Amino acid sequence: MRAAVVACAVLMLAAISQAQISPGSLSKAHRSLSGPTQCTSCHRVGAGSANFKCLECHTEIASRIASKRGLHATFGAISQSQKECVSCHSEHNGENFAITHWEPLPGKFDHSKTGYVLEGKHAGLECVKCHTAQKIPAASRRELANKDLGHTFLGLSRDCVSCHEDKHNGRLGQNCLQCHNFNDWKTVAVGTEHFDHSRTRYPLTGLHAQVACQKCHLPGADGKPKYVGLEFDRCNACHSDPHRGTMAGTCESCHNTGGWKRVSMQAVSAKFDHSKTAYPLLGKHVSVRCEACHAGADFKKPVAHTKCTDCHKPDPHNGQFIKRADRGECSGCHSVDGFKPSLFTVKEHATSAYPLQGKHASVKCEGCHVPAGRATLYKIKFAKCTDCHKDEHQTQFAAAPYFNQCEKCHTLNGYRPSTFTLARHKDSRFVLTGSHVATACNECHKAENPLEPKAVAYRFDDRSCTACHEDPHRGQFKEHMVRANGKGVTGCEVCHSTKTWTDLTRFDHSATKFPLVGTHRAVACIDCHKPPNMGLKLRDADFKAAPSACEDCHSDIHGGQFAKAKVTRCAECHNSMKWRPSLFDHEKTAFSLQGAHKSVRCVACHTNIRMVAEKQILFYKPTPTRCIDCHGPAKVGGF
Repeated sequence: MRAAVVACAVLMLAAISQAQISPGSLSKAHRSLSGPTQCTSCHRVGAGSANFKCLECHTEIASRIASKRGLHATFGAISQSQKECVSCHSEHNGENFAITHWEPLPGKFDHSKTGYVLEGKHAGLECVKCHTAQKIPAASRRELANKDLGHTFLGLSRDCVSCHEDKHNGRLGQNCLQCHNFNDWKTVAVGTEHFDHSRTRYPLTGLHAQVACQKCHLPGADGKPKYVGLEFDRCNACHSDPHRGTMAGTCESCHNTGGWKRVSMQAVSAKFDHSKTAYPLLGKHVSVRCEACHAGADFKKPVAHTKCTDCHKPDPHNGQFIKRADRGECSGCHSVDGFKPSLFTVKEHATSAYPLQGKHASVKCEGCHVPAGRATLYKIKFAKCTDCHKDEHQTQFAAAPYFNQCEKCHTLNGYRPSTFTLARHKDSRFVLTGSHVATACNECHKAENPLEPKAVAYRFDDRSCTACHEDPHRGQFKEHMVRANGKGVTGCEVCHSTKTWTDLTRFDHSATKFPLVGTHRAVACIDCHKPPNMGLKLRDADFKAAPSACEDCHSDIHGGQFAKAKVTRCAECHNSMKWRPSLFDHEKTAFSLQGAHKSVRCVACHTNIRMVAEKQILFYKPTPTRCIDCHGPAKVGGF
């Protein structure tokens, strides 16, 4: 019986202890960590502030943040304290509380934030169509070993075959997007940004590029289109011989894929060697039809060929390079092997009015010279960064002294880190002093909402302390903060400094209704300005409610013998310099101290001690006033 009572007492003490330590019950997901001995599983002790260990358990999230993949990586850097996690995942709210906070609701979730944009027919699918345990590959399952695979959005592969059946049975690889798109599975894009037939052993040229896939890729024995093992080494593998064997040689000796009626230049070159002329045919010129240069098949008429522009007209660049030394000659940037790619590289760009340096050296040409056919501009504005780049700061630095000159804070080597250092901050409208020097830039300069990125604020019209810091005094010193002190300082700094909040040396108590003099100067603030409800923080005190009369703070050590209307006025005999000696004027009493009495100590006459509230109190009344009461009859009679 005694053992059972002890066991019940232990359980009750444990429950009381847990209730005092824990702010609330854990959710179902974390209920295995309940109990006062499990706190350090999630919280770091001795950190001095909120400090969590979320990523030590949720390694699948930590690895994604480290590799900058998925939704969590878009929220920015995670501090060592991991306090950012609890802004979305709140705990200790009860067993049935949903610790995953969706804003907006999952149905309106922007899937592009995960790094995988839902487009085409994917955009209309419900989440559960893709996010199922069956579609999580084995490699990801090992990473999610501690999660319920039926209730997670992690682990899916981006490969099409993880959700869709491979109709080609692996014959064409795993990259379905090289032929298909998200809108229509049956529409196969050939020769575009999807499937590039030129990478196969049979590039499609001429009219072949217009032939439908199924015309060549007929069904095989399995009834499915055949993509491998096709014959293509000779034309008559697909085409019938219209000459019925009467012509010697192969089809391509006279024809090409540009059209049956076009005779191949190879057939002509068998009789005429153009390389022996003043203009050998090289590169793309080899495939040009004779009549394109020799109009009317007049081969005796001279053809101008000194400059590219003799044939290639009009100027595709609309005279943008006419002022160059070569007058815009095409061969300065192009070759006969093709108009693209251009021969004008970063090295040649260094000779222009705008050499490419830093990150600009890796920018593709079309990044600045936006393709627009003949309207493409190559002579563009570049005097200011904002000629090409948008103003990330949304005109915050458009006025003096910056005038949107990005180079004052950034370099061509990268947008980050900024060259605006602490040393330069002293030239701003807000000089960093004290603890502000050690404050991270993004503590003050941050976007309002990480889910809705806006321009980070760098210019503040309100630079007072309360613009960033909460007023812990709840407006008690509003009038005092408006008035400048002797140094012209207003606001919180009338009393505090940026060095530390507890530095109150600037506060002038003499300017209040109760100047501190005497021993009051050594009294701690909290001894007079007491926080309510037995609080321990001075910031919670009502500073205007502090008592000003002695008797409001000091107890009556005289046991009420000098009270008037039940109030003892200490200031009638004492002051704040020190308690002793008293300022009491004995001449105002019925017993004047004259002669030898002036040097007699008070305790020599006032000896009446009584017990009041278990304390010994010296009572000054009644005190004998006759000589014989103190000196005795013998001494009195001797006179």
